[in-house]
This record gives sequence, C-alpha cells and structure tokens, in this order.
Amino acid sequence: VQLQASGGGLVQPGGSLRLSCAASGRFVSINVMGWYRQAPGKQRELAADITGGGSTNYAEFVKGRFTISRDNAKNTVYLQMNSLKPEDTAVYYCNAAVRRSWGTPIFNYWGQGTQVTVSS
Repeated sequence: VQLQASGGGLVQPGGSLRLSCAASGRFVSINVMGWYRQAPGKQRELAADITGGGSTNYAEFVKGRFTISRDNAKNTVYLQMNSLKPEDTAVYYCNAAVRRSWGTPIFNYWGQGTQVTVSS
C-alpha cells in the first residue's frame, strides 16, 4: 500500500492550499484517512481525519479554516486549507487505516509528507 501526497508549497498568510493524498496497491478497504502535521522541533499532531462514511474530526487549531474530504471511488483524501497562518508551516503527512484482505487486521500507512510553508 502506498500513499502519495501532493499539493504543498509556499503561500502567503491568509492564502489557501489544497492537499491531496491517493492510496494505491492491493487492499479491500480503507477505514479512517487523515492528515497530520509536524513542525520543526515539534511532535507530529493530528490536523483532521475522516471516516469512510464521511464523519470528520478536526483539531481545534484548524477548525473553521481547514476542510477534510475524501473520494472513496478514488481512494483519495483532500485537505482544503484556508486562512493559512505562519504557524501552519509544517510537513503534512497523510495517513490511512487499511485492511489489505478480509479477515486480516487493519494497519496504518503513511504518505511521504508534503511541505507547507506560510510566509510573506
């Protein structure tokens, strides 16, 4: 199972970016998909996640600014980030809880990370 993230970059404060993460490989289902971030010198933290049924969960520091969504047919999760702040600068990682075959456990997989820099 591979997770390919894209969409990071440099943006000015108040700007927007949209991250995408597509899962590929052999699996039968994806449960929760999410986005985490890690700033220099800090621990990785959850920004938002979404279940297969579309239920969402957001960290307080992104509520009202970020929106997570997914396209189950494409095995892809998105993170629309608006009103970006310098403190949002971090490497953003996608995560997916994947069942590779029926009757086997669910494992977490990580994407390679995409850099988001918010600076004027």
